[in-house]
Amino acid sequence: MAWRYSRWSADHPLPIGASERAAEGQEVHAGDVLAAGTTYGTPVRIKGARRIGVAPEDLARIMRVPVGGGVEPRTVIARTGRRFARAVSSPIAGRVIHQRADGDLYIAPVVGRWVVRSTLDGEVSRSDDGCVTVQGSAWALQGVAGYGPDAIGDITLAVDAPMDEVQPSRIDVRMQGRILIGGARATAESITRAHACGVAAVVAGAAPAGGLRVVYGDEATASGATTGSEAPTVLCLIGFGVAPLPREVFMPLVALVGARAAVHTASARLFVFAPESAGDFAQNAPSLALSNDWLGARPMDEHLSLAGVTRFASEILADAVVTDDGPVPIANVLAFDAPRTPR
Repeated sequence: MAWRYSRWSADHPLPIGASERAAEGQEVHAGDVLAAGTTYGTPVRIKGARRIGVAPEDLARIMRVPVGGGVEPRTVIARTGRRFARAVSSPIAGRVIHQRADGDLYIAPVVGRWVVRSTLDGEVSRSDDGCVTVQGSAWALQGVAGYGPDAIGDITLAVDAPMDEVQPSRIDVRMQGRILIGGARATAESITRAHACGVAAVVAGAAPAGGLRVVYGDEATASGATTGSEAPTVLCLIGFGVAPLPREVFMPLVALVGARAAVHTASARLFVFAPESAGDFAQNAPSLALSNDWLGARPMDEHLSLAGVTRFASEILADAVVTDDGPVPIANVLAFDAPRTPR
């Protein structure tokens, strides 16, 4: 089935340089800060213990600025003596990030700050320098690939029907901070327009592979793309090209308009924070098949029956299923929740 209400786990990897993070067991809500830190530039090594004539193990005792402390140019980091004083000063503005075993110090300029926010309402089950994991209950819709940073916002429809394409003309600044639900396709034009208007994320059945490469560069693959916080967020639910959303997927999204939601791009999931009794959403979605022009996927709403071995226009013989549009190779038909990209 497409929609599931369950207890989920979401991992939030942390960049290097975390200065604060949530503790294990802490209750959090989607959008709460899990960790924050600093991005450093190229560090500078300066003489420490040798310069002021102390043993390396005694340096920390006389430091006026401890490791992790901020400094400005010519800030005195450590000092000994009175009349004939010896001092270690910072040559740049930044932060003391490390003390070597020989007593030398590293100072790095601060070039930016980062924040990692939760994508689930729940409890922190893991918290260390590499990752913060949150577990919580929510409605979830599994997609194929997520692009950009995680996003949190209220659900808003950007189309009238599940086979419609997201039109840039329907996106404006009134949708700032919202998660837009598209239909069959979100183009590069609509993605960039949404990002310029402050939209939190765009969720659609598919997006053209060429358009994703225009937005995210060559790092965009069929498994997604991890980018900085300034990139747009996109979640492809079915595939690439054009993919109309099945009724069993689209109608719950209509019913959940206005609900708080989050896109966790690493797992390609849409979490919606509504009670389990919000609706009868957990229904089996139809199977998916490649479209006849090979440029997308389509839901197989009709009843499927085996057609046996069939000769196709390519002169290939293969087992097929019967559809209203003609036979389709069985290999081109997958369940909605079947894996479709490598993880």
